Amino acid sequence: MPLTANSGKDRPWLRAGCSLALLLCAPSVIAGETYTLSQLEDLALSGNPALQSAARSVDGAAAAIQTARAYPDPQVEYMAGSTRYRPNVSGVSGALDSLSISQPLDLPFRRNPRIAAAKAGRDASAAAYRVFENDWIADLRRAYFDVLRRRAEKDNTQQDLSLMQSVYTKIKLRVEQGDAPRIELIRAEADLLNVQKNAQAAMLREEQALLQLRAMVGPQLPVDYTVTGQLDQPLPLPPLGGLVDKALSANPSLDQARAQSEQARHRLDYEEAGRLPTVTLRANRQVDREIRQDMIGLNLSIPLWDRRLGPVREAKAQLAQSQLALDAQTYAIRQDLEIALRQYEVAQAQVVALENGVVAQARAAVAVAETAYRAGERGLMDVLDAQRVFRSARADLIASRFELAAAWVDIQRLIAAPSQNPASSPTPANRINP
Repeated sequence: MPLTANSGKDRPWLRAGCSLALLLCAPSVIAGETYTLSQLEDLALSGNPALQSAARSVDGAAAAIQTARAYPDPQVEYMAGSTRYRPNVSGVSGALDSLSISQPLDLPFRRNPRIAAAKAGRDASAAAYRVFENDWIADLRRAYFDVLRRRAEKDNTQQDLSLMQSVYTKIKLRVEQGDAPRIELIRAEADLLNVQKNAQAAMLREEQALLQLRAMVGPQLPVDYTVTGQLDQPLPLPPLGGLVDKALSANPSLDQARAQSEQARHRLDYEEAGRLPTVTLRANRQVDREIRQDMIGLNLSIPLWDRRLGPVREAKAQLAQSQLALDAQTYAIRQDLEIALRQYEVAQAQVVALENGVVAQARAAVAVAETAYRAGERGLMDVLDAQRVFRSARADLIASRFELAAAWVDIQRLIAAPSQNPASSPTPANRINP
């Protein structure tokens, strides 16, 4: 539909569309339960099915320690038969019984490395779960800050729509009175429709962000929930001097790599112990009509031909691979932390510049342009251009604040340490990072 001014009456479709946009962008009369970031994290850690499923792998690795500690079972052999002597040989024919018991000995040089490897495997599995949990919480935080970003965008577009409706009403009145050309009403209508479209899109983006956050928390979070916090609240960091040491000592990815390296070392010890003889304790009793024989002895298995060359070389290769993986993971953590810190500094500088300069100047330019327009010194295009610049600067500020929050989340994920919840009270959160 072409946009043409009508000095006699307002367009019904425009009035209805603007009223609908204001209704959609207005705050809900019935608000759901409100959650802080720490409460959302606790809900996810206690009831999210994906996290609960990942935790079961630790139980399986712990059960492997019991398997490694189990002693070999004894072997019992019983045989029954008869004895028949030849006619020219003295003796009494009759029944013959034989009972034999064998007990393999689980010697320390094989038992201890096997148990140690199982314990290291349990530690590696627990660290792998912490990696999964740490990454999950980081994604949950990003989704939380995305909700705050979308809510700020929706609030701004609501203000823009209200302001633009006021401007449109004033321009329409001036056109009807003949104080302004009709082209100004056409331009105002175009800007009003654009702001209305942005307001509706912002509302939908907020709903999508809330759904994404609920997917990260789990089904225990009600559908009609809200979150507390503002995107402009401070995001404190620990002292920068100790961040690298903290990341290298507490990051679960490094713990997992260390445990896997330790497990590979114990497996190598176990395979090398396979070159030593194995011992089985034997006891035997044989009974016939005249004699009972009791014997005890050892069964020694000597690895004469099989020197376990293949398994030992394979274990050595796995050990070297795990050590190189630990070195690579350590280097990656250092680099990722350095990148996250630089991103944090850049985003923080952008936020400061926008808050203290660009946004304030753009807001002042809007006020000056509106005053000059009312005085007849400027045209409508100057007012609309100033409003567009102000909206763009405010959108850049919201984006920079979200980038600052995302960099903060990356740093917290790398150092994997408890921190203060920036979105609730100044008291430490119950569990910001597991």
